Amino acid sequence: MATQIKFGTSGWRAIVAEDFTFANVRRAVTGIAKFVARRDQHPSLIVGRDPRFLGEAFVAEAAAILASHGVKPFVINDAAPTPGIAWEIMTRKTGGAINFTASHNPPEYNGIKYSTPDGAPALPETTQGIEAEIAKLDAVDPVKPNSSDPEAETIDIKANYLSRLKEVVDLAAIKKSGLKVVYDPLWGAARGYPDSLLRDAGVSTATVHDVRDVLFGGHAPEPDDHLLNDLRAKMKETGAGIGIATDGDADRFGIVDADGTFIQPNYIIALLFDYLVETRGWKNGVAKSVATTNLVNALAEHHKVELHETPVGFKYIGELIKQDKIAIGGEESAGLSIRHHVPEKDGVLACLLCCEMVAKRGKPMGAQLHELFGKVGSFYPERQNFHLTPEQKETFTKKLKSEPKDFHGKRVVEINRKDGLKLVLDDGSWVCYRVSGTEPVVRAYTEARSEQGLKDLSAAAKQFVFG
Repeated sequence: MATQIKFGTSGWRAIVAEDFTFANVRRAVTGIAKFVARRDQHPSLIVGRDPRFLGEAFVAEAAAILASHGVKPFVINDAAPTPGIAWEIMTRKTGGAINFTASHNPPEYNGIKYSTPDGAPALPETTQGIEAEIAKLDAVDPVKPNSSDPEAETIDIKANYLSRLKEVVDLAAIKKSGLKVVYDPLWGAARGYPDSLLRDAGVSTATVHDVRDVLFGGHAPEPDDHLLNDLRAKMKETGAGIGIATDGDADRFGIVDADGTFIQPNYIIALLFDYLVETRGWKNGVAKSVATTNLVNALAEHHKVELHETPVGFKYIGELIKQDKIAIGGEESAGLSIRHHVPEKDGVLACLLCCEMVAKRGKPMGAQLHELFGKVGSFYPERQNFHLTPEQKETFTKKLKSEPKDFHGKRVVEINRKDGLKLVLDDGSWVCYRVSGTEPVVRAYTEARSEQGLKDLSAAAKQFVFG
């Protein structure tokens, strides 16, 4: 029986040589080719990749399949950041892109992400159409195309994307401040992107992990606190005022403050929202996923800006960017983008804007966050992942359908089912549960107004799962 190819929040991902095989890649790409050929009169797609194992071979195979179905392939000549591919779609006006990436997943994974002609991640109605095309093929394996003449055009997207970032970020202000920066690409697709832009602008910039390693140092290429110790060491060595990092395909960001403190993405989204209102005067709106900090809500109220709360998945925020309804939109999982830019997560942009914010305000991010708390109150968010047995998952899924009147001794004032179950409590704290569709895991997001309150609420959130 053929492997079911299902496009989730950020495409289809699987373990290489297990489900992510050339045969299944052929099925997935053929489904996309048929979908695009049916939709467009003169179909074309960009084909890109991150630096993972066999990426070049998968790209070549995809280009040949597209050409055999009358879809013109534009093949990117090197590993490329997902947001850079999104910008290329928008400026080249192609029918979208196929990107071979598993983002921040461990090195044994690869994936296919399909972006639509607007540069955004495909919405469910589009991926369902592609899945339907793939299902039609399941009775017979797609024929391997003759790849001797793939009719592919090779392109370089780097200059175009960096030129765009120069328009968005005040590089002169970063240089003027004397800020020193360290960048960790985590062996990923954005090697040579933010660092070269900063160096060319005259900013003192050092790097770590600036080589290709298909194993990403033996762990997931995720810019999370526990994986950024080499970045911290280089910051100490160089006297840097900020450390910036991106994940495998550079759609996510990680930020380390001057003293080595990791500033969690929830806070970065809030800080940059406040900063963009202050420096750009953008007050058209702000968006956050249902699992992202209510510090954004408080700031929206403070700045008198309309708040949009979306389900988890950046594609929903991307729609608001396309409609110019928001100045910035972000998710607690380290994804954000801004007005007039790509409707896709841009980790490179996030990193550069943080450099600009520290440079222009002349204060480390910890101090800026302290000031923000002074303005609208304190918020302490956390995410926990709980692994369940299939039986526990089934029991808990049923529990999520309940309508609790109280939680952790506090009254429930709002039940939000926009994505999973979110319970807002009478003291302003909240808990949100989302059950994974692909594995027996439940994600519990909690936020309280004090550190002790968070500790107590997180314990109660766990108790609710297993109790």
